[in-house]
Amino acid sequence: RHVADFQLSIASVTEGSSSDCLAQDLNLQAQKLAERLKCDAVVSEISAGPGTVNFTINRELLARTVLQQVLKDGSEYGVKSELFSTVPRQKAVIEFSSPNIAKKFHIGHLRSTIVGNFIANLKVALGHEVIRINYLGDWGMQFGLLAVGFQRFGNKDKLKSSPLQHLFEVYVQINKAAEDENTKKLAKDFFRKLEEHDEQPLSLWKQFRDFSIEEYIRIYKRLGVHFDEYSGESFYQEKSQEVLKMLEDKGLLQRTVKGTGIVDLSEKKDLSSFSTVMRSDGTSLYITRQFLVISFRDLAAAIDRMNKHSWDSMIYVTDKSQSNHFQHLFQILKLMGYDWAERCQHVSFGLVQGMKTRRGEVIFLEDVLNEVRSRMLQNMASAKTTKEIEDPMETAEKVGLAALIIQDFRGLLSSDYQFSWDRALQSHGDTGVFLQYTHARLHSLEQMHGNEQLTDVNVACLQEPSAISVLQHLLRYDEVLYRSSQDLQPKHIVSYLLTLSHLAAVAHKTLPVKGSSPELAQARLCLFQAARSVLANGMKLLGITPVTQM
Repeated sequence: RHVADFQLSIASVTEGSSSDCLAQDLNLQAQKLAERLKCDAVVSEISAGPGTVNFTINRELLARTVLQQVLKDGSEYGVKSELFSTVPRQKAVIEFSSPNIAKKFHIGHLRSTIVGNFIANLKVALGHEVIRINYLGDWGMQFGLLAVGFQRFGNKDKLKSSPLQHLFEVYVQINKAAEDENTKKLAKDFFRKLEEHDEQPLSLWKQFRDFSIEEYIRIYKRLGVHFDEYSGESFYQEKSQEVLKMLEDKGLLQRTVKGTGIVDLSEKKDLSSFSTVMRSDGTSLYITRQFLVISFRDLAAAIDRMNKHSWDSMIYVTDKSQSNHFQHLFQILKLMGYDWAERCQHVSFGLVQGMKTRRGEVIFLEDVLNEVRSRMLQNMASAKTTKEIEDPMETAEKVGLAALIIQDFRGLLSSDYQFSWDRALQSHGDTGVFLQYTHARLHSLEQMHGNEQLTDVNVACLQEPSAISVLQHLLRYDEVLYRSSQDLQPKHIVSYLLTLSHLAAVAHKTLPVKGSSPELAQARLCLFQAARSVLANGMKLLGITPVTQM
């Protein structure tokens, strides 16, 4: 059955509500309008439907325009669209991932990492300048405890070879002993010396931090993620004192009866909404980003980034439990006179339940990467369609990561979801494995038929419904990019790519290249090349590396 490319609903352009018009009248009006309209070089057919006027685009024009554009623009297809012509190029700072040294890299950090990476990739593709910041939890009383633990249970070789795991183990051990008054005192003393820049404690802390960052960089590389800056709470120790002074000078800091420092955020200044910024003993709070406690460090970091980078927008990517924290942070900045606080944005995401590795609970990001790789290797080994491939480990990792990312990005970011390894790693259905399989299949089709740059192709012979469906879908790619750029939700791109893969699968089945006349084979190859190109572009935006063999 032929479906029109565009439809005009008569009810939508008729004055008065559609219920006033009988269906009969609408059909008659549609008939009359269709008869009056003329076809031209673009519109090849105009017909009336039930209350609609249907338009069909000239098939040869559709094929030629879309395929030329895709193959000419390559990785920039879609982003050169006029939809983006009025969007100014800007500088964005994006803070994401942000794990705590010596603590678990939990699933929330993984979500923050892949979501932040997607937003950064999308903005870069659209021509914006992006600064990716990883704001580490690298300061606070826990480092006093960690140092005491390291002096008791630490091992310098283990610190060098696997810092994240070793520091975590030390931290767990010392926490068991932390009830002991002597341990508490030693931890406090160490941290006090650290704050006073005592050389020895500072040198040990620096080792913890430097070795941890080295290992993070190696693991992020496996994820295909990089950062321009590794910042952290430690950077803003002195600057946070300047923030305290500013709050006092502007009369924004108030004291409760107990001596706690608060900032009144209420409109009527009746303390109906306030934010706690300082303990009664005068120390700034280290329990950052929880329980509506605002750390001077967060305020200092925001101000410092503006001074350093003069950004147009700053985006924080964390889970939704921190929404109130950021609301308060932006409000305090505004009260301090920083109008740019309105250009700060919190992109929040929901919680993931049920992600466990075979070893149990997720403690390190590397556990997840190893798990996804080993499960995928197993699946590939037992699949009948798997070919001999050069590097099965690397392929398994890339396909497995695609599975994780697509399962995560299919719904609204703010939704909680139940994680399932089995569902994520299915090779059929709407999964990352299916996207990778489609890409590899289209790639091998190109390889099989010479992989040459196609020129002077007669695209007029692409008339079959399955070819037209792919072309119509390719035409919509810029709209999908535009939607994602507006609300920063990856689900629009995910849904688009899954549909593209299903349409390409149908076309692959119904439009053989082998055995067709040279002219037809060339045209079909051109279609498949365009579909693979757009599929690869979209996958890369999501943070997926397309594989060429599977």
